[in-house]
Amino acid sequence: MRCLSKLINTKTKKKEEEKMKISGETTLSLRKLALLGAVEQPVKLSALQFAEMINSSGQTAARRLQELEREGFVHRRITADGQWIVLTKTGIVQLKEECYEYQEIFFSASSVELEFVGRVITGLGEGKYYTTLEGYKRQFEGKLGFTPFPGTLNLRLDAQGIAARGILDVRKGIKLEGFESKRAKRTFGGGKCFPCKIACNRAEGVKSAVIIPHRTHYPEDVLEIISPIFLRCELKLNDGDEVRAKVVT
Repeated sequence: MRCLSKLINTKTKKKEEEKMKISGETTLSLRKLALLGAVEQPVKLSALQFAEMINSSGQTAARRLQELEREGFVHRRITADGQWIVLTKTGIVQLKEECYEYQEIFFSASSVELEFVGRVITGLGEGKYYTTLEGYKRQFEGKLGFTPFPGTLNLRLDAQGIAARGILDVRKGIKLEGFESKRAKRTFGGGKCFPCKIACNRAEGVKSAVIIPHRTHYPEDVLEIISPIFLRCELKLNDGDEVRAKVVT
């Protein structure tokens, strides 16, 4: 039994090491493609060119591109004279995760206080649905310490707020895991959130958090805030009202 247990542990360790290796190769490949400009638009690339970039054989490079497409990290369009490749949102998120880790290594000691100034807008109504999903609710309760009121408070940011929003993109925050719902027969993406404080007397002592989903239909100038209370009602807010919120990362 001891030998069998040792054999199982050895196999498990090898699988974990192989998984780490694949993950490292995936990240390297995505980084090389991103440096070519495949984040913003498709780039034309042959397997031989990619092989030189990742220092591998042409066969390995071709297989790597197929794996990236199969895992949903890139879109490929094959043409008669080559192939066009662009990173998907999933691929971009993968690269951002690596960026967060480097941020933690080199900049975690320095916390940053960010102030957001924006005007209340009516959202698309999606927040009400997503904040009530059990897969997210459990994480909000466990990681933020509250069950959010169904929906989000949406702010249209000013220029300074948009710049601050960009800083949140490269800060680690509190991770929200994606999950699969058998009932809805679909997967839901992950994201991250940051506890925040709304600068308003009526919001004194009220918990709230800025949420940054990996998948969103909102542009970069929109900030979503969740809270255990109906912020619009409790703070007596209407579309166009100015709101200030502070986040310490």
